[in-house]
Amino acid sequence: MDLKKSALKYALQNAVQFAGKANVGAVIGKILSEEPKLKSRIKDVAKIASEAVKEVNSTKPEQQKKNLQELAPELLEKKTSEKRGLAELPDAVKGKVVTRIPPEPSKYAHIGHAVSFLANYLYAKKYEGKCYVRFEDTNPELSRQEYVDAILEDIKFLGIKADKTFFVSDDMDKMYGFADKLIAGSNAYVCFCPVEKMRELRHAGRECDCRKAGIDDNRKEWKRMLARDFRPGEAVLRLKANMKSDNNVMRDPVLFRIALEKHYRHGSKYAVWPLYDFANSVEDGLQRTTHILRSIEFGGMRVELQDTIKELLNLPKQTVIQYGRFNITDALTQGREIRELIERKEVAGWDDPRLVTVKALRRRGIQPETFADLVVEFGLSATPTNLNWDVISAYNRKYLDASSKRYFFVENPQPIKIVKAPHKKVSLKLHPSDKKAGREFTVNGEFLISEKDLRSISKTEGLVRLMDCLNFTKEGDKLSFHSEDIAAYREKGKKIIHWLPAKGNVEAEILMPDASAVHGLAEGNAENIEVGEIVQFARFGFCKLEKKEKVLKFIYCHD
Repeated sequence: MDLKKSALKYALQNAVQFAGKANVGAVIGKILSEEPKLKSRIKDVAKIASEAVKEVNSTKPEQQKKNLQELAPELLEKKTSEKRGLAELPDAVKGKVVTRIPPEPSKYAHIGHAVSFLANYLYAKKYEGKCYVRFEDTNPELSRQEYVDAILEDIKFLGIKADKTFFVSDDMDKMYGFADKLIAGSNAYVCFCPVEKMRELRHAGRECDCRKAGIDDNRKEWKRMLARDFRPGEAVLRLKANMKSDNNVMRDPVLFRIALEKHYRHGSKYAVWPLYDFANSVEDGLQRTTHILRSIEFGGMRVELQDTIKELLNLPKQTVIQYGRFNITDALTQGREIRELIERKEVAGWDDPRLVTVKALRRRGIQPETFADLVVEFGLSATPTNLNWDVISAYNRKYLDASSKRYFFVENPQPIKIVKAPHKKVSLKLHPSDKKAGREFTVNGEFLISEKDLRSISKTEGLVRLMDCLNFTKEGDKLSFHSEDIAAYREKGKKIIHWLPAKGNVEAEILMPDASAVHGLAEGNAENIEVGEIVQFARFGFCKLEKKEKVLKFIYCHD
C-alpha cells in the first residue's frame, strides 16, 4: 500500500464530498479501513493524512474534483452519505444480545474505558438488545461513591442509556450462596497459607496441606471467615482447580478474601469479599449476559478460569471478544499513579488538561460523537491501538468546526499603526455558514497584533494581510496601507495575520494542555460567549469558556 497516495485520494474524496474541505479524522478512518495493520503505525498515518489534507484544502473545489478524477475516479461514484458502521458481532441474534458495562468505581474513567463503554452499548443497540451498567464494587479499600457518581456522569455524557444499573456488592448474599455450593461440591477450600507460601507453591505447581481438608471442615472454616474470626490475610477461600495446569491462573486461585474496611455502600455489613474472577463469573450468569467485550489486557487465560467457575455453578457462558488496548501516547491512565499525583498536587485533579480521563477530555471539548467514531474505526480489533492527541483532535475537529463561532484572540498584543489605513467598519460572520455578519469592528489604522507576528513581519519586506480586513506593506519600520481586496494579497502576499482594533477588547486567559496559561486580548464580541461554549479563535484553536469574570477564562481544546 502506498500510504501517501491513499491519504491523498481519500483527502480528495472527502473534500469533494464536503464542500472542498477534507477532514483528517475521516481520511485516517479510510486508510485504516483499507489496511487495518496500519493501526500499529497510527502516528505515521496521522502525520501523512494531515499533510495530505493540508495540500488538498489549499486547492479549489474544481481542482480537487479534477485531481480525484485523475487519481481515483472510482471514488467519485461513491455516495456522500457513505459511513462506516460497526462490524458484525459473532453469535449475535437480533433481540437477544445482552452486554454489560462493568466499571470498578476506584478511579475516574479514561478514554479507554469510554471506548469500551460505548462498544458494549452500541453493539447492544445494533442488535436491538440490552446493555447493563454493572459497578464491580467488591473492593472496599478502593471503591468510592465519588467514582460511581463520576462514572455515571461520564456514561450520561457519552449518550449511553443503560437498560438497568447494578452494583455487585448488592449481591453479596448470593455470592456467599454460590461459595457454599462450591464447598459442598468439594470444589473450594479454606486456605491458611501465608501469601508468600501460597505464591511459591502455585509457582511450583504443588498443593498445600489445606487442600486436603474435607467438606465439613471447609464449611466450618468458611463460616468462621464470615463470622470475622480471622484477620485479613489469615484465611482465604480458594478454588480447587488444577495445580499442575500450564495456565497459572488455574492453579487454585483465591475466590474470597477478608477485608475489614468500611464499604462506601454497605458500611461494615460484610467482611469477606469476592475477587474479580468469581464475582464477574457469577454476575454474567445472573444477568444472562450473552457477549463480553473487553480489553485484551484481562488475558485469555482468565477466560478458562471464569468458564470453569460457571460450569461448576451451572451458570451460562458467554461469547468473549477481547480487543486491543487503547494506548494514548505519553498519557497517564493508571488510577493509582494519578491519585498519587493529585495527592502531591502535581496535577490539579482528575480533569487536569494533561490527563486523558473522560472528565478531562470532556473539559477540553471532546465530543461524545468522537468517542463513538473511535469505536467504529478501531472496533474490536485484537491489535493494540496507539493514539496520540493529533488523532483524537482530528476526529473531534469536524464536530467543533461545524458549530463553533469564530472570534479573534491575540496573545501578548503589541500595537502597530498603518499609515493611511481607511477608517471603516469591518463586518464578519460568527460562522462561515451564516448568511449575515454577526461581528462588527471599527478600525482607524491602529491595531493590535501578537508579539510573535510582530517579530515575524519585522524580518520580512512586502505585502502582509490583516485577516478579513486590509493589506499593508512594510518598508523598513514603516507600515503603509496597500489595499483592501484579498485578491492583491493572493497575488503578492507573503503573510496573513490576525488582529484586533486598538480599543474595545476584553482580557482573556487560556489554560493550555501543559497546564500553562496564555494571556492576551479577545475581541469585544467575546463578551457574548456563554460559559461552557466552545469557540474557535482564528489561527489559534478551539477554546471553551470556563469562567466569565473580568478576565474571560478559557481552556484550550485543540487546533
